[in-house]
Amino acid sequence: MNRTEFQLAFRTLRFLDAHADLPQGSLPQRTEPEQRYLVWDPAAIGELFRADQRLGHPGSRSFRPLLGPRSLLWQEGPRHLAYRRVLGTPLRGRQLRDYRAVIAGTVHAALDGLRPGDTIRVSDWTRRVALRIMATIVFGHADDELLVPFARWMDRALGSRYRTLAYRYLRGGLPLLDKETEALLVATARTAARENPATLAGKLLADDGPFPDLDDGELRDQLVSLLFAGHETTASTAAWALFWLDREDALRDRVLAELAATSDDGFSAEQVPVLHAVVQETLRITPPVPAAGNRVLPESCPHHGNELPAGTVLTPSIYLAHHRAESFPDPHRFDPDRFLRGRVPADRYFPFGGGTRHCLGSQLGQLEVRMLVAALLRRRELRCVNPSAGVPQLRGHAMAPSPKLRMRVLSCRD
Repeated sequence: MNRTEFQLAFRTLRFLDAHADLPQGSLPQRTEPEQRYLVWDPAAIGELFRADQRLGHPGSRSFRPLLGPRSLLWQEGPRHLAYRRVLGTPLRGRQLRDYRAVIAGTVHAALDGLRPGDTIRVSDWTRRVALRIMATIVFGHADDELLVPFARWMDRALGSRYRTLAYRYLRGGLPLLDKETEALLVATARTAARENPATLAGKLLADDGPFPDLDDGELRDQLVSLLFAGHETTASTAAWALFWLDREDALRDRVLAELAATSDDGFSAEQVPVLHAVVQETLRITPPVPAAGNRVLPESCPHHGNELPAGTVLTPSIYLAHHRAESFPDPHRFDPDRFLRGRVPADRYFPFGGGTRHCLGSQLGQLEVRMLVAALLRRRELRCVNPSAGVPQLRGHAMAPSPKLRMRVLSCRD
C-alpha cells in the first residue's frame, strides 16, 4: 500500500478535500502493478460515461465477495443489460406509482412510534425504514425474521470504518452472510415470485423473462445487492437531509411553508421544488457513495499529454466532482438554491453514477427521501441534540452521518 492508498483508506475525506481543486481533475493512486486514477475532471467524466459500454467494470475487491461475484453490479455484456431491463423498468417513471402506498405506509408506521421525548439515532432509524421499504418492493412484505439478521450482518461488516478495514487488510475480507439467512433470502424470493409476480423477485424469476432458470447462488447475489444498494444510500441521504434542515432554520421554514401550501406527500418533485432541491443538495455535499465504480481501459488512451496503458483503472470520484469550486462555488456551504437556478450538467453532478452503471433506483431513492422528510416535518418536530456528531463516516463505500448523531422528538403535529 503506497502513501496515497493509505490516506484514501484511513483519512479518506480529509485527503479528498485537500485535492478537490487540482486543475487536472485527476489523481494517480497507484502505478504498479496497474495504474489507477481517481478522476473528476468534467470532460474526462463525460468521455468515460459515453464510452462505458466499451470499458471493463471489475467492481470492488472488498464488495465482490460481500455482495457476490455474480451480482448485477459487476455483470458485463448482454446479461448486465438484461438485468437492467428487468429491474430498471419498474423502478422509474410512471411505474413508481406502484410503490407510493408502500413508502407512505412504512414511513407513517415508523412515525407512529415516535412520541415526544423520544431520542433516535438518526442513521439507524432511517436505515430501518428504508430497509423495510426495499424488502417490501423485492418480496411483497417485510419480515423481521429475515431483515434483522440481514441488518445485523451489514452493521457487523460496515458499521465501523476501522473494523471494516481490519476485516479487509488483516482478516482476508469482509464477513459473509450466514448460510441460514442466505437460504431464507432465496426461499422468500421464490415464494414471492409464485405468489406475487409484481414484486422484483417475481420479475427476476418470471418464466417468460431472461432468467427462468436462475440458480440459487446467482439469485442470492442479486437479492443481497438489491437490499443493500436499495436501502443503504437512501437511508444515508434521508439522515443527512434531516441533519441539514435542522441546521438551517430559514430553509426548514421554507420547506414547511411549501408543504403547508400543498397536499402532495412528496411524491411529485414538481409540487415540492424546495424540498426536492434540499434532496439534490444533500446528494451533492454529502453524496451517499463517494465514488462511481471502477472502469478499466481496454486500450491505451491519451491523458494530459501522457499515455494511459490498456488495463488502467479509472474511478470517477463523485465526492471530488461535487466539491470542485469551479463547478460549485463555496462547495462546503449547504445551498439548495443551486438546484433551483437550473439544471447542473451530468459531468459535474452525478450522485448516482453514470453511463451503463447509472443507479437503477435513483428516482425511487429520491422519491423515498422526499416522502420521508415531508411526512416527518408534517407530523413531528425534531431537534438535533448533538450537532457536532454530524460528521461523515464511511460505511464500506457509502458515506453516512456518524451513528452517534441523535435527534429528540419535541412535539407531535398531528
